[in-house]
Amino acid sequence: MSLLDVRNLRKSFRTTDAFGRSKGRLVAVDDVSFTLQAGETLGLVGESGCGKSTTGKLVMQLLQAEQGEVLFEGTDLRKLTPRQMRPYRRQIQMIFQDPFSSLNPRMTVTDILSEPFIIHKLAPKREIRDRVIQLLEKVGLKAEHELRYAHEFSGGQRQRIGIARALAVQPKLIIADEPVSALDLSVQAQILNLLREIQQENNLSYLFIAHDLSVIEHVSNRIAVMYLGRIVETAGAEDLYRSPQHPYTEALLNAVPLPDPGHPRPIPLTGEIPSPIDPPSGCHFHPRCPYADEKCRSEAPILTASVGNRQVACHHFDQVGRYLRHRS
Repeated sequence: MSLLDVRNLRKSFRTTDAFGRSKGRLVAVDDVSFTLQAGETLGLVGESGCGKSTTGKLVMQLLQAEQGEVLFEGTDLRKLTPRQMRPYRRQIQMIFQDPFSSLNPRMTVTDILSEPFIIHKLAPKREIRDRVIQLLEKVGLKAEHELRYAHEFSGGQRQRIGIARALAVQPKLIIADEPVSALDLSVQAQILNLLREIQQENNLSYLFIAHDLSVIEHVSNRIAVMYLGRIVETAGAEDLYRSPQHPYTEALLNAVPLPDPGHPRPIPLTGEIPSPIDPPSGCHFHPRCPYADEKCRSEAPILTASVGNRQVACHHFDQVGRYLRHRS
């Protein structure tokens, strides 16, 4: 049985104009399904606004889906009351994108890291400080940092505090929502290495959300690619980078900078990103796709198994790769 099994999730938001009049509904997540095994990292990647973070919040039950199931160890979290959901809050934690706004500026590090132990009654009061120091040392900080406030730390240090807070309750699944996008490259590498070490030590599972394919490549066992609220391809990380089967995945790979100036320039995507309030008919990607035909414009492809252990939502997946820039 999978640790996490997400089935047919859908979430939309009502939009209004400047006068409060309804402009329709923005479909942020549209029939999204995926699975995650214990100890596995699933990378969820796509352009900004494609629904990645909304998907993570739906799994966390920070937002309520309009339809679908979120099965955690076989239990549908959507059917639980807030009281019934409380034990699962321990099992599923989140690392947020902005390491500053996710920390309370009025609380010291000790206060921030003590909260999980107090709320979930995980340790006697006399032991909490020792647990806090252990957490700080585990994420590469020092005991002397415990009385400082969030503004006294660098971005990388603040993200380490966020990781420590997530680890306090010993979860089975961590949803990492763009955890390194706000950090410098050297600090990104430190945080990614830390997350990998923690995963190996604790057999954690990660749902790793990012828009940077170079980051996703190094942390993920499998990758799911999203476009305009839909998952368009899932595959093992190595397979996806070697031979994408969806034109959007191909375009994302071509957009990754390469250090060798001798490589040919990629063929850029044409057209504008469609509005999620009024998405194109059929395949959402067809206005920008070099392989599109009339079938793509009228019939939405279904995410189905293709060659190997992967899924793709494309009528012409067997043709994709024609415009792929070769990567060393």
